[in-house]
Amino acid sequence: MTAKQKTILSLEQALALPFATQRMVHLGWRVIRIEAPAEEGGGNAGDPNRYICADLGYHDLHSYYIAPNIGKEAITINLRKKEGQELLLKVIKELEVDVFLCNTLPKRYKQLGIDYETLRKANPNIIWCGISAMGPDYPDRAGYDPALQALMGYTYMTGETNGKPVPCGIPIIDLKAGDEAFTQVLLAMLKQNEKSSAEPDSKIPPSGGGGAIHISMAQCAASWLITALPQLQFVKSENELFTRSGNEHRSFIPCNVYPTKDGMVYLAIGNDSQWAKFTALKGFETLGKTKRKTNQGRMNDKENIYKEIAEHTKKYTTKEFEKLCLGINLAVSPVNTIKDVALLEFISKEMLKTKMPDGKTVSLFPSSTETEFLKNNNNTLSCAPRHGEQNKKVYVEAGFSEREIISFEKNKVI
Repeated sequence: MTAKQKTILSLEQALALPFATQRMVHLGWRVIRIEAPAEEGGGNAGDPNRYICADLGYHDLHSYYIAPNIGKEAITINLRKKEGQELLLKVIKELEVDVFLCNTLPKRYKQLGIDYETLRKANPNIIWCGISAMGPDYPDRAGYDPALQALMGYTYMTGETNGKPVPCGIPIIDLKAGDEAFTQVLLAMLKQNEKSSAEPDSKIPPSGGGGAIHISMAQCAASWLITALPQLQFVKSENELFTRSGNEHRSFIPCNVYPTKDGMVYLAIGNDSQWAKFTALKGFETLGKTKRKTNQGRMNDKENIYKEIAEHTKKYTTKEFEKLCLGINLAVSPVNTIKDVALLEFISKEMLKTKMPDGKTVSLFPSSTETEFLKNNNNTLSCAPRHGEQNKKVYVEAGFSEREIISFEKNKVI
């Protein structure tokens, strides 16, 4: 017997939540994204990310929006209207929605009729998940990645030693929160399965049961400070605490970027035995001084070590130095551009693809891991949906007539 396809309904915009549901698409789950309908007077409707970055010739389909939303469907519901909230409950019930997600301010949950207690009336077994800046205890706190990077110390720790603090090059907290939402939904489903398959004499109630999950972006970010926050308990003075350190590793020496004849290379030496192998290379023996045999010894002399290694690497092309270090199993890499990354064989062959409305097929990004669904579909997913593109399809499926759907449109319910 084939398992029922999971149906996900997501009131989503920006990146954190669309990234979470994108991972669900990769498993072959049906993801229907909800957006607000167009308001009177025109303007940009729905997810603001629809209108960001390269204009592809479609008003509601700019480049920043496409990648996190391939393989999804899109409907519109005006949740500020009572009729819209009733429509949402009907869709959840008729489509047997397994999971509802949102990344709305927590103070709006009840206002919009999307809180867990309301939605479970349509499906008692629904799994509810909300992503917000700092969780329901801070209901009106907006969550934007660069501001949260600053709040949580990421910006303070990133950049050159004597330079300005800068955020990470990608929206890392958005992506971490999305991954956490994906993970917690999977765990909730696992718990449901354990309950529903429990033996009659088990202490676990033999019922599915849903539940509410609250994802705090700030807490997600703090959980990744595992190499920084604990130092507060162990350092002798604040001068020893992590701060900006440019390209060097804060703990392992001599991990850093070095110049070559034609570019830059990153060499990561993570222990004393690797250092011994490196300094045994022909021409590099002068680096291997007795006082540098231990990581602490190298820490004490790191500036001189960086300068000396740079003098050696400048004698090689990037490929030559990379080959030299890989020959003794050291972690080394050219400092690649994003274009370079796209050309890496092990990345290019795993790229997810989609067909644009004009018929052109484009490669976008790889999934984090191979899935059976993606493999069976040649890593190809439908294009990110236009605003409200699947309205008629979904509402007919939910049991509404064409006349009722036209009425919804006329009365600004969808």
